Amino acid sequence: MADRTRLLTKIRHDFTDKSLLNSALSHPSTAGEQSRNYERMEFLGDRVLGLVVSHWLYEKYGEDAEGTLNRRFTGLVNRWALADIARSLGVDEAVHLGDDENGDQLRQQPALLANTLEAIIAALYLDGGLEPARSFIHEHWERLLTEDLKPPKDPKTALQEWAQGRGLGLPEYTVVERSGPSHAPFFRMTVSVAGGEPTEGSGPSKRAAQMQAASELLKRLENS
Repeated sequence: MADRTRLLTKIRHDFTDKSLLNSALSHPSTAGEQSRNYERMEFLGDRVLGLVVSHWLYEKYGEDAEGTLNRRFTGLVNRWALADIARSLGVDEAVHLGDDENGDQLRQQPALLANTLEAIIAALYLDGGLEPARSFIHEHWERLLTEDLKPPKDPKTALQEWAQGRGLGLPEYTVVERSGPSHAPFFRMTVSVAGGEPTEGSGPSKRAAQMQAASELLKRLENS
């Protein structure tokens, strides 16, 4: 049974249109009109979150280059970060699911938690405009931003730490192809962890190809 008590105290917004929050918390498994709105609100909330976080980083880190800002941004809006914030708000308790014998497990899935949090952001935006959405994001993302005072790690380092933190050993990089003249080479490389399915990257140097491969593998792990 969904319990919105904790979530409502954390949102700190008195909805004029309470159906917006109902839609944001009605997973597609429930069917009906509100569940159809859920997916549209997830889409909108993702864009509102992106705008607010982008502007926040732009203002806070005035000396950062675009690449560093991008890495900071990814660290704040990826599925794991959103799922962590959603759990702290009680989204797992509040979301309304259809009749599913695996409902308790479904509530803890990072994708569901992240999507529902984005839908909640959309509900705030649609009910009160950008300001309540911005206030909500600033309040609940502040911890992640404070923890990230140093520039985030590059994909290769992040993948290595992810693998070692799970006792999987170092990622393995393999050159698949080297082409082009000596003064302008082009590399294709793969990376795998613990013998898992490899992911490919390419670039004008081995390091660039490794970086792209590592980035793609991290994305795949995030979505798994």
